Amino acid sequence: MRYRTLGRTGIKVSPYGLGALMFAPSIGNPDPEDSARIINKALDAGINLIDTADAYHGSEEVVGRAIEGRRDDVVLATKVSRPMGDGPNHQGASRRWIVTAVENSLRRLRTDHLDLYQIHRPDPDTDMEETLSALSDLIRGGKVRAIGTSNMPASGIVEAQWTAERRGLARIHTEQPPYSLLNRGVEREILPVAQRYGMGTLVWGPLAQGLLSGRVRKGGPNELRRAGLFSHLNDERRIDAVERLVSLAGEAGLPLPRLALAFTIAHPGVTAALVGARTMSHLDDLLAGLDVTLGDDLLDRIDEIVPPGADVGALDQAYVPPAIERTDQRRRPVTERSAA
Repeated sequence: MRYRTLGRTGIKVSPYGLGALMFAPSIGNPDPEDSARIINKALDAGINLIDTADAYHGSEEVVGRAIEGRRDDVVLATKVSRPMGDGPNHQGASRRWIVTAVENSLRRLRTDHLDLYQIHRPDPDTDMEETLSALSDLIRGGKVRAIGTSNMPASGIVEAQWTAERRGLARIHTEQPPYSLLNRGVEREILPVAQRYGMGTLVWGPLAQGLLSGRVRKGGPNELRRAGLFSHLNDERRIDAVERLVSLAGEAGLPLPRLALAFTIAHPGVTAALVGARTMSHLDDLLAGLDVTLGDDLLDRIDEIVPPGADVGALDQAYVPPAIERTDQRRRPVTERSAA
């Protein structure tokens, strides 16, 4: 395994990591013992990065039990800010919630420290200085080794870096954006900005939440599409692009998932790609493709199908900023509009 340095932290991580959402019994693998076997087999193979979140429906508990006795072998990452209850203060990136949530995550993960603690979604209601101050205190207190963001726009990354410099606070060490053969928009600003500030980048959705698994084909029977798990699985623009990528993968002698995963870690701004291995067979497929690398000719062919910096449709779980999602932030009140 050729390990990569996570930004400027000095922490070494494998180029593929386990995204632990699929270890949540209610939405992924229903058998925690089987999930533990998957996790330990991955660790035995040299994959040392596990990324979870407090909002992953029991995933932290499963991961915590699975790595008991092997904690020092794991670069353990989790996240905060998604709602964890009905209360208005059981979410977000305020100091009040962060200091409570980290203790809850530490308890569920059965550890006394986190290697990486990330803000799961931007919190427009909390000042960046407030968030960075709380995270800095966690680092000084030894509960957290490094801090990061997830789904943060480029402007937010720059704001966080400037705030840290002006206020003498800990800098954000990592960013976790979506990135795949179909969603390359982060190549325009997110990845270059992260590189400029020496940040590590852990990308999620490298298989486009199932669309690049090879199980979703145009005009064919598809379990994922019938299940209605994600509307993006029925986006014909994406399906058409997948068909062209399937053909390209076939010419290269690769299964589509291996082409897709190898593509994500080929970008110099990507430290690791997070893969949701729900079953042992999913993990075996990942391990079989660990050594796959893509040459320039193949990458050029991919660029012809999905141009650099372009997105073909969008992931269902992609973050949508309030300025786009909320109509009241895009339209003036009727009383202020021109009569024309």
